[in-house]
Amino acid sequence: MAIFPQTRTAAPPPPAAPPPAAPSPRPESPRPESPRPESPRPAAVASSGSTRLPFLRQIGPNWYASVMGTAIVASAGAMLPVDVPGLRAACTVVWALSALLLLAVLTARAGHWLCHRDQARAHLLDPAVAPFYGCLSMALMAVGGATLTVGQDVVGARAALAVDVVLFVAGTVIGLVAAVVVPYLMVVRHRPASGTASPVWLLPLVAPMVSASQGALLVPHVSAGQGREALLLACYAMFGLSLLATLVVLPLVFSRLVHHGPLPLALTPTLFLVLGPLGQSTTAVNQLADAAPGAVGAPYASAFGAFAVLYGVPVMGFALLWLALATAMVVRAARNGMGFAMTWWAFTFPVGTCVTGAAGLARHTGLDALTWLAVALYVALVAAWAAAGTRTALGVVSGALTAAPVPPRPATARTT
Repeated sequence: MAIFPQTRTAAPPPPAAPPPAAPSPRPESPRPESPRPESPRPAAVASSGSTRLPFLRQIGPNWYASVMGTAIVASAGAMLPVDVPGLRAACTVVWALSALLLLAVLTARAGHWLCHRDQARAHLLDPAVAPFYGCLSMALMAVGGATLTVGQDVVGARAALAVDVVLFVAGTVIGLVAAVVVPYLMVVRHRPASGTASPVWLLPLVAPMVSASQGALLVPHVSAGQGREALLLACYAMFGLSLLATLVVLPLVFSRLVHHGPLPLALTPTLFLVLGPLGQSTTAVNQLADAAPGAVGAPYASAFGAFAVLYGVPVMGFALLWLALATAMVVRAARNGMGFAMTWWAFTFPVGTCVTGAAGLARHTGLDALTWLAVALYVALVAAWAAAGTRTALGVVSGALTAAPVPPRPATARTT
C-alpha cells in the first residue's frame, strides 16, 4: 500500500489525435514511498551533545567567584593585624577548601566547554555573562596568594612558592587578556543599550589589580637587581591600568542607578563588586610599599610608602561610603523578596579586599581604629561567606543551581 496514494495516479489513455505540444503525462516518481530525510547532522549532534552531562550546562564562569570568596577568607585572616587563637589553623582549613574548589570548578568548566560548546559560546557573547571571565584569573591568583601566605604551613615554603608562581603567571596572563577581550566584545559584538551598565562590568578590569597585589608578595623572592625592580614596576603599571579603567566604568554604573533606578533583585548584591577595585587597590599600594625598599632606591621606596597612606586612606573612606549605600540597597531588595542567587558571592571577595586594605593601612600607620575596622570587616566577611557557601552547597545538592532556568509562564487573561 502506498503511503501517499493520492500521488500515484494511473496514466490516462492516449487521445485519438494528440496534439504535438501536449505529450502524455508521465507517472510521478515514487518519492512519496521513500522515507523522508532526517534532520541535518549538525542539529542531531548538537542535540546529543546537550544531553551529555546536562548538569554542567549551567556552570558558567561566575562559579569562579566561589573560589575567590573562599580563598580571600584564608588570606585576609592571615593578614589581620591581631593575634586570634586558632585563627591560623582555621585559615589553613579554608585555604585547603579553596584549593579543592578551584580544582572542582576548573574540571566542571572544562566539561562545560567539551559537552556544551554552544552554551559556552553563548556565554562569551552575552554582555551579562562575559565579564565573569575575569573571575578565572582572580580565582587562580587568590588561591596562589593564599597558598603562599597560609598553605606553606602544610606544603612547605618551597612548594607554596612554586604553586603561587604558576598560578600568578597563569592568572596574570588570563587577566590581561580578559581586560582587553571583554571590553572589545562589548564594543563590537555586545552593544549594550544605554542605561544598562552593571557593576559586573568591573570584573575583567579588577583582575590586573589583583595581579598587582599578588605580585607584591613575589617581589622579595626575585633575585635583587633588574628582575626585582621590573616586577615591582610592572605591578604598579597593572595597578594604574586597572585603576584608570575603573574610573571610566564606575560613573556609568552610578549614572545607571540614578537615572534608571535600583538593579533587579537578583543583581542587587553585585553592587558590592564596586568595593573590589577600591579595596584591592588599597591592598596593592600597601603591599607594594612593603616590597619597594628591596627593589628600588631609597627616594622611591620612601615615596611609595607615603603614597600607600595618601592613596589608601581616601579610597578606604569612599569604600566605606559605597559599602553603606550597597548595604542599604541590599536591605531594600531583601524586603522586596530577594532570594538566593550566585550573586551572593559578591558579598565575599570585595569585602575581603577591604579587609586586607584596612590591615595594610593599620600596619603602615599604627592606627588602632584601622585595626578594628579590619577586624569588623573580617567578621562581616566570614558571615557572608558562611551564608553564601551554605546556600550554594544546598543548591548543588538539590540540583537547583545546576538545573536549566525555567521559562516564564505565558500571561493569561480571565474570560469569565
